[in-house]
Amino acid sequence: MNKLLLIGILSIYSFSTYSIEGQDVDSIKSNYIATQLFSDQKPLQIQLKFSLKDLKKNTNDSTYMESMLYYKNEATYWDSLKVKLKARGNFRRTNCYYAPLTLKLKKSVSKNTYFDGHNKLKVVLPCLIESDNDDFVLKEYMAYKLYEVISPVHFKTRLLDLEYIEDKGKRSKSNILKAIFIEDIDDVAERLGGNELKRRIHPLEQDDLASIRNAFFQYLIGNTDFSTRYLHNGKLVVIDKRIIPVPYDFDMSGLVNASYAVVSNVQNITLNISDVTERVYKGYKRDEVLFEKVRKEFIVNKPRMITIIDNLEYHFEDRNHWVRAKRYISDFFEIIENEKSFKKHILDRARTE
Repeated sequence: MNKLLLIGILSIYSFSTYSIEGQDVDSIKSNYIATQLFSDQKPLQIQLKFSLKDLKKNTNDSTYMESMLYYKNEATYWDSLKVKLKARGNFRRTNCYYAPLTLKLKKSVSKNTYFDGHNKLKVVLPCLIESDNDDFVLKEYMAYKLYEVISPVHFKTRLLDLEYIEDKGKRSKSNILKAIFIEDIDDVAERLGGNELKRRIHPLEQDDLASIRNAFFQYLIGNTDFSTRYLHNGKLVVIDKRIIPVPYDFDMSGLVNASYAVVSNVQNITLNISDVTERVYKGYKRDEVLFEKVRKEFIVNKPRMITIIDNLEYHFEDRNHWVRAKRYISDFFEIIENEKSFKKHILDRARTE
């Protein structure tokens, strides 16, 4: 790394690791008291019982099925709540054995419990029944935690040790799985003093710095399965009159490298890649000064990202998955720390339409 770049990195770090223009991360956090569910990052033990067949057949955007959620509280005793469940996700609902869930709670039921303050939660499950399914979930969880380092505008997540009891009529089957709780977008907006924007906005009308951070992050994890134009695997929130993209669903990324993952071409642009582990930058052209600012932010935050990855090592069943994930992230930094590579793979690839 050259001397001028290092000086620039140190100067930006002394001001703020990342910021939304006019509102830095410290001022955002000062208005937020973490809910009990997401303040603790130890894996939460939960249990759910339902019929996958009925879930996929009988639930939709507006129709839920009733169930019970069992969880271990702080005293390590099992407690329970009435909940409603529905299947979500077009691809996974059709192609996966386990459909991802939306879990709905009544505030009157969840009040003064571990889930106080939450009306809806997404539940990420493995896709298929395979030996590596838990490690794929862990790598997707890793992606969420990496984005927390980059942007204060993110989904809170909690790793789960889930016992899913599959109801098959006269018999049932117990499945021990890794899973993820993801907060609802309304909670994201509320804790940051903003609102969700549900209509499409052209990416170039979205906040410049937030958009570049998102595009860099998607390149970091090797994800093409998103669109800020069509709101595919992303939401928009308005904070301080700025439109901020908030990404989610990273199972198709090169970092996760799931067995079922395919290169996405959601915007019908030429990607020239054939494998999800190949990176391609999908962000738009903007002021190069801002590109350089975000580049420095990522480089400054490299140690924090590596620490996140290292802290997840013992959760993996197959250490090779963790090794490959760490190497994949390190490869990204080799690109952005080199002036020529950064220009070739990011600056010169930025889109104009």
